[in-house]
Amino acid sequence: MAEISRTERVQLHAPHLEELRGVLQTGLEENFAEVQVSVVECPDLTKEPFHFPVKGLCGSPRITDVGGVPYLVPLVQKHKEYNMNSISKELELPGAFILGAAAVPSRIVGMNAELVPAVLTEVEGRPAVNSSYYSSINPADGQCLQEKYSDKFSDCNFGLLGNLYACEGQPGKVIEVRAKKRTGGHSLVTALRNTLEGHYPDKSLALGGTFIIQKGKAKIHIMPREFSVCPLNTNDEVNNWLKHFEVSAPLICQSVLVSRDPGLDLRVEHTHCFSPHGEGGHYYIDTTPDSVEYLGYFMPAEFVYRIDRPTETHEVGRD
Repeated sequence: MAEISRTERVQLHAPHLEELRGVLQTGLEENFAEVQVSVVECPDLTKEPFHFPVKGLCGSPRITDVGGVPYLVPLVQKHKEYNMNSISKELELPGAFILGAAAVPSRIVGMNAELVPAVLTEVEGRPAVNSSYYSSINPADGQCLQEKYSDKFSDCNFGLLGNLYACEGQPGKVIEVRAKKRTGGHSLVTALRNTLEGHYPDKSLALGGTFIIQKGKAKIHIMPREFSVCPLNTNDEVNNWLKHFEVSAPLICQSVLVSRDPGLDLRVEHTHCFSPHGEGGHYYIDTTPDSVEYLGYFMPAEFVYRIDRPTETHEVGRD
């Protein structure tokens, strides 16, 4: 297990939801033909299509960036493994609900794969509930293979890197984003992040949450089952190693984004997705701008925790 005693905490700017609503409405209109941003009660996330182990995204919202891409490339550092229950304590929120984007613990799973984490961490008197999925390359046909983590494994671990949103999992008010027909060149996540960066240029804000691609298709990647034995030193080398797919709605995405890195060497956006039809992985952007429809629920984070930050870093492989 990797050392997680090196944790840095920074307070983020977390505006009132109504203020954020107006900012995001204006900003997203530059990237989508139809936009409606509202402040609503969080829908019950235990129900379809989410099936999360908690009802909501509220209560002490925070994000964390654990490990990082430098532990994957140029060459993998397999000993970098983390535990969600330990992470929740590092986040000063034991028992937290955690979702986001990460990699599987290859020591346990026996291969490399994309992890779509959704974990209600343990607290005294209550065991953890792991509702995560993971996506790998099916050796039989080279296509996407999505599996429920708890069907095969009993732990709550992940490997190498994780960009995670944590909260108490309570119901409450959240930002709802509805967007249709993409007119700009940015994904929903990048459009959200660019909007915040543009409106609050001297502040660091973060959003975490989940969104559904209700109609259309999306570009994703899945890492190969085997780590690269050759050093991956450029973005082109990383992209040639990854396996890319076009996948179909509905896709349930889990996202963490930061408007501006406050000096913690953060990955400023990271989104993974799963689906009821067995497709999932690392989301880039929709590939059907004329027909795409998004429905998302987000919360601004109050703090960012940087856990086990790589001492030797680079900008490769962060798309």
